[in-house]
Amino acid sequence: MSDDLPQEQITHAPLAGVIGMPIAHSRSPRLHGHWLRRYGINGHYIPLPVMPEHLAEVLRSLPRAGFVGVNVTIPHKEAALTLADVVTDRAALIGAANTLIFRPDGKIHADNTDGYGFIANLRQHAPDWVPAWGPAAVIGAGGAARAVVASLLDSGVTEIRITNRTRVRSEQIRAEFGARVVVYDWAQAGNMLEGAGTVVNATALGMTGKQPLRVPLDALSPDALVTDLVYTPLKTPFLAEAEARGCQIVDGLGMLLHQAAPGFERWFGQRPEVDDEVRRVVLE
Repeated sequence: MSDDLPQEQITHAPLAGVIGMPIAHSRSPRLHGHWLRRYGINGHYIPLPVMPEHLAEVLRSLPRAGFVGVNVTIPHKEAALTLADVVTDRAALIGAANTLIFRPDGKIHADNTDGYGFIANLRQHAPDWVPAWGPAAVIGAGGAARAVVASLLDSGVTEIRITNRTRVRSEQIRAEFGARVVVYDWAQAGNMLEGAGTVVNATALGMTGKQPLRVPLDALSPDALVTDLVYTPLKTPFLAEAEARGCQIVDGLGMLLHQAAPGFERWFGQRPEVDDEVRRVVLE
């Protein structure tokens, strides 16, 4: 922001940001900063490192500092939901919030756009994808997996097969989302890929610096669509092997970009476009 802007303009520039711990690695400030510049909006998006014990105090103080909302990431997504005054149905179903809007009446409005971002990414990069092609196989049962399961069921997938190293977390998802969810033991993860039309890695396995994802892909059909929520590296070993088997693949970067768009629109009044330029800027 230029130092010669009128003081009134500086005072009223809307502020948003992303809360997490740690947060220095987040690509969100780069993404939102690019959109602010693209649309000529006098606003700011700031990374906010916040310890869990300070979250409630920080959230209540931010509106008084000129913030119109924030994104919430690890480890605060579940806690943010409990601190909100108004919760969307999808955030309540997923059990976590990633987008908060600070309303003029002082209330905190919580939403979860992860599932929206996941489906929008598939629609953009695999426009011929049909949810009803066959069962979906989801690897992982954490917060991201819950958003994926909710969005896949909502889009028309008739069966969700899910596996997790800790089986009880998969069982919890089945208990909450119903009989269309079928739980597989971690040791049987490869078996659940047989006949699957959509396959999703919703774990951090395969991310740079993390352990590899060791799920055998022998039963994977070449007609399946395979996607990974990890985007560092952009093409994970999991995606590379699926592609070598003839599958259409979709990387995880688009989910990050698309999940950010609804919050940006609510905070700054402009629906941003997710295009190749945005991908390039975020990857720089």
